[in-house]
Amino acid sequence: MPSLNDLVRAHTDLTAEDLAWLHLLLADWQVIADLSFADLVLWLPDRDGTGFWAGAQMRPTTGPTAYVDDLVGGFLAAGTRPLLDAAYQQGRIAREGDPEWRDDVPVRVETIPVRRGDRVLAVIGRNTNLLGVRTPSRLELSYLQTASELTQMISAGRFPLPGQRSDHADSPRVGDGFLRIDADGKVVYASPNAQSVYRRLGLTGDLAGHGLAEVTRALVPARHRADEESVSAVLGGRLARETELGSEDVVVILRSIPLSPTGTHSGALVLLRDVSDLRRRDRELVTKEATIREIHHRVKNNLQTVAALLRLQARRITFPEGRQALEEAVRRVGSIAIVHETLSQAFDENVAFDEVADRVCRMVGEIGTRGAVVTTRRTGSFGILPAEVATPLAMVLTEILQNAAEHGFGESGEGSIVLHAQRDDGGGGGCHDVRVDAEGGDDEAGADQRGELRVVVTDDGRGLPAGFDPDSSTSLGLSIVRTLVESELGGDLRFERGHPTGTRVTLVLRLAELPRRA
Repeated sequence: MPSLNDLVRAHTDLTAEDLAWLHLLLADWQVIADLSFADLVLWLPDRDGTGFWAGAQMRPTTGPTAYVDDLVGGFLAAGTRPLLDAAYQQGRIAREGDPEWRDDVPVRVETIPVRRGDRVLAVIGRNTNLLGVRTPSRLELSYLQTASELTQMISAGRFPLPGQRSDHADSPRVGDGFLRIDADGKVVYASPNAQSVYRRLGLTGDLAGHGLAEVTRALVPARHRADEESVSAVLGGRLARETELGSEDVVVILRSIPLSPTGTHSGALVLLRDVSDLRRRDRELVTKEATIREIHHRVKNNLQTVAALLRLQARRITFPEGRQALEEAVRRVGSIAIVHETLSQAFDENVAFDEVADRVCRMVGEIGTRGAVVTTRRTGSFGILPAEVATPLAMVLTEILQNAAEHGFGESGEGSIVLHAQRDDGGGGGCHDVRVDAEGGDDEAGADQRGELRVVVTDDGRGLPAGFDPDSSTSLGLSIVRTLVESELGGDLRFERGHPTGTRVTLVLRLAELPRRA
């Protein structure tokens, strides 16, 4: 289905400012559809004057739809719907006396010109399914009256109101709570849902006949509401804005839409929503995230303490083999600490792994390579990985890099190690080299788990010894690598001789099969 932007560019002469006006209107037209109990279709005039294109469509949540099918992208030739032509050419609201019949459903049709300044940009078709129509209640009459005033404002270019959108998740909808106030800010009508919200705030009587701002001030302590100027302007119906207020236990969002169908302020529509549960969940999430980050921070500190104790113990051991074993343990503990430190600074359980990989490279270089001068760098990007993958992968890379640094070069040799990462899911951020002392690489928006992650570590050292068999090797480091790759990561590991010299280690992880947090 084409987007509004696509249709405007392909078929109309509307400018970028015109398109922005239409988007501002569409941000609010669920409100108009619900107040009208009608489907809304935005018709865009073709640049050649041959007809209209359906640019957007909205169904009501308060009544039955008049259109079963989606119309967006469809075309109506000029003359097919005379009401569309009349609204566009004459710049006035056009109504049909008798209903149209569509699929055995009577539909009342009305067309509303969308004006910006002195130009008509488009036409809104308002289509009401008349099946089951009965004598309207006071609620329905209030809805319809407000919808009529809003459509008059649209046709006169006074709506949408600039600066305020209602298409975000918390914004109140018509069914959440509906208030109609007059030019003096007094409540003319309050829907049952709106009345219930104010009862939860502590109101004992009815809202009708009372000033909304005054009633709200009496119910909500000053510390739980916005500044007095905003409260007066929003609850008095003179400012198109949202405000959030409440008591210790109840939090309410109120949104005011000033009404001026004839050009003079006549009152306002106020929508309200009880968001107490949402705000409580928000607070719980913030507390949970802070707790998780604090846990990761403490785990990192504890691991660093363990590493420091092992390092002290290694200095007291006179046997080279024992000292080397403890230094390897320090390195392994350090790689896990790096992951926890990264998680302690994040807001979720995903890790920008490029930074971890670069820090592992630096750590391996700092521990030493038996006198050899070895430069390590990363190319490509790991992207974002879940914590369950980051920890074992960091340990695997630590072992492979340290093994290459220790055994690939002589005690006085010189060479380089390249760590290359590549993702085939478009999340890799391209290939780029990063020195050991550089900062982390590219970030991604999320832990995308499609395709494969291929990691290749190559060195230009002495290469694999004759007869080397990774499956039969008794090396502790290699045993750790095999176990983590096969059991924790479910990947494939391959050792090869480099060309012309050195060693090439390839790790392939199938991202879709990696463990994920529930």
